Amino acid sequence: MSEPILSLNDVSLSLRGNAGMVDILRGISLDVAAGETLGLVGPSGSGKSSLLMIMGGLEQATSGSVQALGRDMTHLGEDNLARLRRDNMGVVFQSFHLIPTMTALENVATPLELAGHRDAFARAEAELAAVGLQDRAGHYPNQLSGGEQQRVALARAAAPRPKLLLADEPTGNLDETNGAAIIDLLFDLRDRHGATLILVTHAPELASRCDRVISLRDGRIA
Repeated sequence: MSEPILSLNDVSLSLRGNAGMVDILRGISLDVAAGETLGLVGPSGSGKSSLLMIMGGLEQATSGSVQALGRDMTHLGEDNLARLRRDNMGVVFQSFHLIPTMTALENVATPLELAGHRDAFARAEAELAAVGLQDRAGHYPNQLSGGEQQRVALARAAAPRPKLLLADEPTGNLDETNGAAIIDLLFDLRDRHGATLILVTHAPELASRCDRVISLRDGRIA
């Protein structure tokens, strides 16, 4: 057996709320194999998105350890975590998080430029073409529909050719037709880049397409 691409051992997360400390995650242990597609499901407030954020180094666990891509994320500083994400991960959120003053092409190319890729714009053009937006590359986010904005977000996540792709309710702000198209593109992106895909979803039909499904309840694996 090869080493898992992602491994969590007894991970807990507690955050301070209005009434004091709140336990969000409680002792999560989980291995994810390279190339696997893992679905995270469960009721609202079960800890799905928080778990995904910890997997991506966007949230630090209160206790336990997180290994990703051969690195111990538990003790990495913010700069090293940012570099690890930049070079190895793609993240897609429910909200598109596009920069409003940049065109679709610039939104995809700029992170590549910052990472030092000389072919940033050529790669961005190719990824926009892969999601069917080659004719919209010069448009700004407010000139794009919700479905088109999520396609730009997918292209941005795919452009670094990530080993690990994390998606948090990627169809949550879309209608059924656009949501179905985004899911097809997400799985196509996984196949094109050979990425490991971990996604949070409420949609049973989406979860059914995953190799494995983990159900969370009250911060624990159910």
